[in-house]
Amino acid sequence: MAHAHHHAAPSVVEGRTGFRRGAAFIIGGLTSGHGVFHWIAQSFIVVLPEVRDLLLGGSIIAATSIQTTREIASGVVALPGGVLTDALRRYWGWVMAVCMALFGVGWLLMAAAGWQVPGSAWLVTSQTAGAGTAGGALNPVGYALLIIGMAIVAIAASVWHLPAMAALSSHFAHRRASVLSFHGVGGNVGDVLGPALTGLLLVTMTWQSIITIYAAVPIFLAFLVFWAFRDIGHRAQAAAESAPTFTMRSQVEETKLLVRNPRIWGITVVAGLRGMAYIGFVTVLPLYLADQLGLTVDPEGGVFEGVFIRGSLIALLVLVGIFASPVMGYISDRLGRKMVLIPGMIFLAVVTLIMVPFSDNLAIMTILLAALGMFLYSDQPILTAAAMDIVREGTAATTLGLLSTSRFILSAASPLLAGWLYGIDYTYLFYYTAALYLAAAVILALVRLPQLAPVEDHHNGHGQHDGHGHHDDHGHDHHDDHGHDHGDHGHRNH
Repeated sequence: MAHAHHHAAPSVVEGRTGFRRGAAFIIGGLTSGHGVFHWIAQSFIVVLPEVRDLLLGGSIIAATSIQTTREIASGVVALPGGVLTDALRRYWGWVMAVCMALFGVGWLLMAAAGWQVPGSAWLVTSQTAGAGTAGGALNPVGYALLIIGMAIVAIAASVWHLPAMAALSSHFAHRRASVLSFHGVGGNVGDVLGPALTGLLLVTMTWQSIITIYAAVPIFLAFLVFWAFRDIGHRAQAAAESAPTFTMRSQVEETKLLVRNPRIWGITVVAGLRGMAYIGFVTVLPLYLADQLGLTVDPEGGVFEGVFIRGSLIALLVLVGIFASPVMGYISDRLGRKMVLIPGMIFLAVVTLIMVPFSDNLAIMTILLAALGMFLYSDQPILTAAAMDIVREGTAATTLGLLSTSRFILSAASPLLAGWLYGIDYTYLFYYTAALYLAAAVILALVRLPQLAPVEDHHNGHGQHDGHGHHDDHGHDHHDDHGHDHGDHGHRNH
């Protein structure tokens, strides 16, 4: 009977029109949506110095607290969102459409915060460019709108990722790693184009006008998302219902087993430390580029290209990662997760420490930031893959939620801590980041991970389904000889 369900599912699922059934449409649509989320989120990092100076009275802690809000809100919804995503598959299309709309609404609120500043204008003038240097006070209404808007943005983005990746995993079970890797690259493209475009627009437009324009995009896209993907979860729902053990109670039991797994917690702590290093560094980086390297608008000299260089440097981090991440994932599939992760984290620590003596040299810092990009975005998906090597198929989204929640909880205070250290001495940012990467590398060395099967075992008649037929009855530590090679699911998100 289960076999019949397996083959009947596509006819229920794949949509009412042939156009929406196509692999190119599904992959392209979800990948583009992923790019939109990353494009706008990464763009806000670029304008953080302007937000600090023009709206927050120059307060570093107030500026970095916006990113802390993002981490907390994302973490609060990630784990329950993962459990619900696994349970409520039929409504994935609705969930994604609502998330896209809320994402736009959140950015609209943040743009409204900028319009609270007296004298706000659409275009940059010498007056608006230099307004923040006069030492104005923090605008409480604007700050509140920033915090509320960022919380909405974070929740929408966090929840979107879960059904999108789970739907791709279900629809393309035999090409799961490749499809999800492509989905991740969509996010990376958004991470590159967003900062570069925002840096260019900052030459002539105020930050609040840029965010206002950006906010309109996801609000309009929400209708397109609903039309395109309103029934995308039916296939996964039909497949799940064909299993005799599918109940909400069984889902909760699977989640309990997952939470008790010590290896998952080891990986989670490493991911949390890595998340602390990343979010602290990336949040304060634009402030450092503006304050220490002078990459800002100079209203007196009429020099505006500094903001474009700032955006381009942040984009450079991700641009290198677009090419490096798939290579690192491929190597980790062949040689093992630790063979890539531990040297990669040590490399990140060393490069960050080298930044200290060269922190006032733009040319050398550009080279070092490019070097940092080689591993900065490749270790998180490999850590996710290491967790997915261990868990059951039925708890895929729950595992993602657990990892995300734990990582966000650990990293929530990092922007504030990094900002505080930066306020004392800007070089402390580099020491802080390097120490976290080294701690993560040491802990990961102590976690025993499953051995990956040889590539040839994909075709031995056992691992041909979804690459997950190898789990024991308790969802713990699996060591048989098939399916593990699908571990790198390409969750190149975050």
